[in-house]
Amino acid sequence: MILTGRQIRELGIVEPHVPRTEISSGVITTSFGESFAGYDLRLNMMDGATKIGDETWILKPGEFTLASALERFNMPNDILGIVHDKSTWARKGIAVQNTVIEPGWRGYLTLEITNHGSMPVVFCKGVGICQVVFHRLEEPAVPYAGKYQDQGPEPTPAK
Repeated sequence: MILTGRQIRELGIVEPHVPRTEISSGVITTSFGESFAGYDLRLNMMDGATKIGDETWILKPGEFTLASALERFNMPNDILGIVHDKSTWARKGIAVQNTVIEPGWRGYLTLEITNHGSMPVVFCKGVGICQVVFHRLEEPAVPYAGKYQDQGPEPTPAK
């Protein structure tokens, strides 16, 4: 079963949990927050993209970067999350790799982003960057206890 935005809010999975919101960075308009069947995360920071302002980055064609989400997760033991691209970014050639958020995991999500397009793309802090769809498991799983538990708000490289 896929969780609705209301269920995600009631379970306290994503903090802060905000209602559906649109933001324009001057370059692109994206949405973030609660959706009908998921939650759209906001960009916090990028590590590896070219910084062009205090909270603005550019990702050139063919480049890859690690980024982090503004929201913190507290995954119940019977919920699994899967990160998906936002169509607005995908139409510009931007891919956010499909990360799995394990049951029991806590922390700020590190995102892996690639520019497969032919043009540089500008990102601003707070812009909607990807969508997470949450799935309820038929029974609770053994909670995640790995090396990325309680990850901080900065992008975390592979350990």
